[in-house]
Amino acid sequence: MDMSSIGRNIRKKRLAKSWKQDILAGKAEVTGTYIGMIERGEKVPKLETLVRIINALGATADEILEGVINRGYEVRMSEYMEKIGSLPKEEQNRIFDVLDVMLEHRGRNQH
Repeated sequence: MDMSSIGRNIRKKRLAKSWKQDILAGKAEVTGTYIGMIERGEKVPKLETLVRIINALGATADEILEGVINRGYEVRMSEYMEKIGSLPKEEQNRIFDVLDVMLEHRGRNQH
């Protein structure tokens, strides 16, 4: 299991906020050196620390654990399908129409 992806994902989210390591460290109540070690894959944070980092970044566990866990998006999709399934058919069709347009647009932009 490649735990270094956790650090890469943390770094990506931190840079998206234009934060230096020390800013994230302060918000997560750890040292800048420790954030650097996590980002380089030298250390894997304890759960409590990881939760503080995720909350400081305003990220989701799925975003940070992407590449480590396989089930996160499957669970989310299952929850969405359950919610959609409880809606009237007309509303379900509207949601699926929106998804169709979004997926079609995404497909065009990737080529």
